[in-house]
Amino acid sequence: MENILVEESRGGMLECTHRGHICIVDEKGRVIKAVGDPDFGVFTRSAAKPFQAIPGIRAGIAEEFGLSYDEIAIMTASHRGEQMHIETLESLLRKTGLDENALFCAPSLPLDAAAKKRLLRSGGERRRLYHNCSGKHLGLMAYSKMRGYPLDSYSDPDHPVQREIWETLASLAGLPLPSIRRAVDGCGLPVFHLPLSALANAYLKLACPDRIDDRATAAAAATVGKAMNRHPEMVSGTGRIDTLLLQDPNLVAKGGFKGVYAFGLRKERLGVAFKIMDGSEEEWGLIALTILEQLGYDNKDTVERLRTAFSTEIRNDEGMKVGTTQTVFRLGDV
Repeated sequence: MENILVEESRGGMLECTHRGHICIVDEKGRVIKAVGDPDFGVFTRSAAKPFQAIPGIRAGIAEEFGLSYDEIAIMTASHRGEQMHIETLESLLRKTGLDENALFCAPSLPLDAAAKKRLLRSGGERRRLYHNCSGKHLGLMAYSKMRGYPLDSYSDPDHPVQREIWETLASLAGLPLPSIRRAVDGCGLPVFHLPLSALANAYLKLACPDRIDDRATAAAAATVGKAMNRHPEMVSGTGRIDTLLLQDPNLVAKGGFKGVYAFGLRKERLGVAFKIMDGSEEEWGLIALTILEQLGYDNKDTVERLRTAFSTEIRNDEGMKVGTTQTVFRLGDV
């Protein structure tokens, strides 16, 4: 059963709680610390994006199309549609010769509030490129183009690229392929359902590619991780939790919709994954901070950056403190 991870109080009285599960694995994929059920089944949502980028990088799309690290990073992104994101995506379009209208993700507005306001004030319209998953889609289309696979069906679960992604994730998660069930994600691509412990194991290997047996896959995972750390703002956006964690070269991190989050620690050789059961994302920062603190994480800059960005104070529209948010879990040994 899920445990309470976060409590929110207003005027000294409890207003709401956020329950969930946390799992931490060591370099051999063994669960060593947990809260709730470490094997609780979760949909990866966008936390799978780094792994969805690996097959194309492994096959050589970066060399084929002359891609830079920021362009690789945005393939792993849930971007906010800021100008830097759109400029990078448009560069990807030019280099790959792909058609934006062929993207399977829906025409959207930027998620970043300032970017959305500027667009609407200028009379701009929805674009597929503004969709937060467009970088992932472009990466998969580029791989399909390089291989000569059909472009109009790259979102189909039976497409060779989707099959390869499924197999790659299963290998990195340490699971037999049939045990990872699939559904449809918000952007229309296959999404994966697997135990939280398996997601943590995959992130351990993303952070520590030497734990990956296949050399080509290990090299691709290292490239993807390096791109994410070199251009953390491409993976999410200004001030976002992914960006703040990825500024630390010891961490590789990515969140997904409906409250799932995962990160790997290179020096400590650990994989971490957690799920907030009500699907909220607001608590990600405080939960990640608390996990790092309870692990005795020694990068004070990262810890302080998270403390500054994710306050325990709840303030109203006028900036007045009206309540508090606090984590209430304790990592237990398994």
